[in-house]
Amino acid sequence: MHPRIRPMDRHMKTKLIPIALSSLFISCLVSSNTQAQSAFAGFYGQISSGYESNQLTGISGSSVEIPSSGVNVDISGPSQNFGGAPLVFGLGYYWQLNSSWLLGIGADYSALSQTSPSQQSNLTNAPGNNLIPAGVTMTANGSNSQLSQRYNLFISPGYLVDKDKLLYIKAGYSHVTGQAKRATSVTATVNGRSVTVPSTTAGTSNSTGDGGYLVGLGYKQIITGGLYGFVEANYMGYGTLRETYTSPANSAAETAVGVTNSSVTQITGSRSLSTYQFFIGLGYAF
Repeated sequence: MHPRIRPMDRHMKTKLIPIALSSLFISCLVSSNTQAQSAFAGFYGQISSGYESNQLTGISGSSVEIPSSGVNVDISGPSQNFGGAPLVFGLGYYWQLNSSWLLGIGADYSALSQTSPSQQSNLTNAPGNNLIPAGVTMTANGSNSQLSQRYNLFISPGYLVDKDKLLYIKAGYSHVTGQAKRATSVTATVNGRSVTVPSTTAGTSNSTGDGGYLVGLGYKQIITGGLYGFVEANYMGYGTLRETYTSPANSAAETAVGVTNSSVTQITGSRSLSTYQFFIGLGYAF
């Protein structure tokens, strides 16, 4: 015969059951929140390098004498592709929206400049001008372009593969400074014979900035603690980069073809830019 449960025992069990259920629920909730919290939520800082490819369209511009003396020329040149290894520093912050998604903001800065190879530009008489005699082909040699001080501002939605792995995209604004080095010499060719004379080194070359858009995608993975590795690819498209120079007197090339008036030469050119970047780097999530 089984012993009967005393009234006190039944009362105590009735009280203990909801307490146990409540403790179990709280434990599961805490465990769920801990698992859902991404290691990437919060501030981060990172550094990366890899390869950057820049595409400049063909230059279009002019060289104008002030006051006008009938020796204005139009300038045209080929497109250029060039690149190198950048050094990019980045900072940002991620908010955790839910167990699967983060939303970030960020900024990065390219510390190294990229310089194009020297190129040759074609010179032709501007309409109504007569610097270049009939039958003569004239080219400017040795000019190039330098890109520097590139920075990006962006938003970055991210999908959590798990709390230590993040797939993300980037979209935002990019700005770059362009500076052109003027031609070092001018070559005149007639009947298969060429004469090259130095171009003036006087005057100034102005830096100009241009803004555009940025899109990118990447993957981050925690290595240990807050330390993570990442890979990333970006594309940046810009508007028109303007290149300007001012020379206070005639160039040697102009003197060689008989231009003797004292004047100021203003040289302007424009071209558009697009950039691809492929990075691998390290960062720390705080």
